[in-house]
Amino acid sequence: MAGGAISGGIRRTRFAPSPTGPLHLGHAFAALTAARLADPGQFLLRIEDIDRSRCRPEWEQAIHDDLHWLGLSWPQPVMRQSERLPAYAAALERLAAMGLLYPCRCRRADISAALSAPQEGAPGPDGPVYPGTCRGRAMEDAGAGDAIRLDVARGFALLGLDRIGFLDEAVQPGQRHELTAADFIAGIGDVVLARRGMGTSYHLSVVVDDAAQGITLVTRGKDLFDSTYIHALLQALLELPQPLYHHHRLIRDDSGKRLAKRDDARAIAQYRAQGVLAADIIAMVFGGG
Repeated sequence: MAGGAISGGIRRTRFAPSPTGPLHLGHAFAALTAARLADPGQFLLRIEDIDRSRCRPEWEQAIHDDLHWLGLSWPQPVMRQSERLPAYAAALERLAAMGLLYPCRCRRADISAALSAPQEGAPGPDGPVYPGTCRGRAMEDAGAGDAIRLDVARGFALLGLDRIGFLDEAVQPGQRHELTAADFIAGIGDVVLARRGMGTSYHLSVVVDDAAQGITLVTRGKDLFDSTYIHALLQALLELPQPLYHHHRLIRDDSGKRLAKRDDARAIAQYRAQGVLAADIIAMVFGGG
């Protein structure tokens, strides 16, 4: 299923968890939302396991067990990002050939020191905005310990665009969400496309994989809304189809904090062990249905 979005108006979605801990109620809501919004047979599972230092086989098996318990099914085989490094390398090679990449040797402490001025370094969807310390380095000088960054300003210039955007069916449907090149550069900056020891990053892999799987509707939490501008830019640079987006609400604890994998008390497996029914979980996260 390589290349391009599927045709005919089919709504194909995916749930793409990382096997780094137990799935919790937030994951249940995300997976069920994706499945509900997909056409029959068009809900996919993808395992995002590029961070091999944190991923565990037992957590990957738990993902399958929890989702099946919730009543979900998906086509086989399941895409696993750890098996797709050549696809990410090809995308990086294409961007490098366009003169859009540079190696970065800066560590977090270096970036923090460079961003000591109070008007700089406001956190963006990829962390503190990178000050461009290594922007003049050539890819030929890249070392094994370097990250690879996208020269965002050059990317916009190459495309001849002064803004980038996308459509979201959940957040102001029918209105194109756009970010100017100037605001992108100032508020997001030169994002990392290949992290040290991984050969890729979330931003690059998710864009390449969504296109490869023909995903037409990307469903995910509102906490990733600003990241979608990064993905829209990469889709334009790599000439990949842009899906429609659906950024849904987040499931929070009683204090209003977004659930994380360390919230074991909210883990699906814990509810299962306590005899809670899948229908109860569904009612819980959807407020009765």
